[in-house]
Amino acid sequence: MEQQLLERSENKCELCQSAASLKLYEVLPQSGRTEDNCIMICDKCLGQIEKTEALDVKHLNCLRTSIWSAVPGVQVVTWRLLHRLKDESWATESIEMMYMDDKTLAWAAAGLEEDSAGADEVYKDCNGQVLEAGNSVVLTKTLDVKGSSLSAKLGTVVKNIRLVEDNTDQIEGKIEGQTIVILTKYVRKQN
Repeated sequence: MEQQLLERSENKCELCQSAASLKLYEVLPQSGRTEDNCIMICDKCLGQIEKTEALDVKHLNCLRTSIWSAVPGVQVVTWRLLHRLKDESWATESIEMMYMDDKTLAWAAAGLEEDSAGADEVYKDCNGQVLEAGNSVVLTKTLDVKGSSLSAKLGTVVKNIRLVEDNTDQIEGKIEGQTIVILTKYVRKQN
């Protein structure tokens, strides 16, 4: 099968077209190994898929081309990677341009659900930086605190934040001695 896939891919990665160190990759979940659910990829793309490397947006620009592949396995991997890049406008546009039949789309979504099921919740500020308990943040908007006469001004530093359990859109912090809930979209991590 590997030889057939090398011929199909013309000895290039089916995502980025690199000819460097190609490997056969089985796109899960699947029932039985076929040409449709296996692809040839390079080490760089494999690292992106398996999350052993940080997402390389510049490298993954190749997905703008791989969205047009007729190979179901390539479509599935492309769709999943684009969903991980959904904060990039070009990735969202690429997802909208993709055409996948219902069966292939369900396959792609099944793999995405498996990925997110085991993932830890990630809290991010307005710039996409990861927030952790104990960080200091700066307010990017003046906020009126509900049920209080307190108004938290733009630029206020909130130290030693806590993460609100089961809600990645909220953190807690003290402003003028009062603990308040703050939406993460209105804070910037202080470095």
